[in-house]
Amino acid sequence: MTILCVQNNSKKLAALADTVSRLSPDAEILRFADSPKALAAAREHGIDIAFLDMGLQELAARDLGQYLKDLYPFVNLIFLTGRRQDAYEAMQLRASGCLLYSSPEEDMRRELKELRYPVGQNRPKRAFAQTFGNFEFFVDGRSVAFKYSRTKEILALLINNRGAQTTNGEIIASLWEDDGDPEKKSSYLSNLRQDLNNTLTRLKLTDIIVKQRGSMAVAADRIECDLFDWLINRQRSRYQYLGDYMNQYSWAEYMHAELDEISYSFEE
Repeated sequence: MTILCVQNNSKKLAALADTVSRLSPDAEILRFADSPKALAAAREHGIDIAFLDMGLQELAARDLGQYLKDLYPFVNLIFLTGRRQDAYEAMQLRASGCLLYSSPEEDMRRELKELRYPVGQNRPKRAFAQTFGNFEFFVDGRSVAFKYSRTKEILALLINNRGAQTTNGEIIASLWEDDGDPEKKSSYLSNLRQDLNNTLTRLKLTDIIVKQRGSMAVAADRIECDLFDWLINRQRSRYQYLGDYMNQYSWAEYMHAELDEISYSFEE
């Protein structure tokens, strides 16, 4: 958990940070007396909670709070003020709380316990699946190399299926169609599944695959994916569908056609 403390007065900032640290001993505390510097630091960290002094000078607390929400929609904003009427302004930003300077420590303890959003929702996802164009899978910004090319294709198929459980038979039918002996392909599939498991274990990402007996699925909420974001946000998505989708796989043609149809509807 990362907590940002921003307070103009250096002595008050030190007292605030010390109190927060005592109440949340496992948290990483970022402290700033300069609000622009606080915002710059926030761009490099996943902020879970931000204590913001309503008396900030260079960048007003309301503006800083809005910037933080733009960066991290589930950040818990807790404003500090000497005026009770500031609570209304804080609530307009859907703040988690508002405390008076004179509030007892117990009030801060309660605010930390009763947050608006669960801690951890602002953490960036380590895995990114690129489906527009050629399929690629990245972890911590680096392309992942699998022992077998078919392993990567299995992962692509699971992402194409968007969290739906995909049986071994469906995987075999998609990857090999009518090519070869199904029993031999089943044995080969076991090796591919093991390669996928070994690779994700090495990367400490085993939780992105949900396994059941004879089937598997991708945990769609645990990875970043251009396809997922575009299907949800459409024209507001940070990713743009330009007519190419998993170009290296023939089985992707069905989804490709569906994406084209959605894209054409934007022009009507």
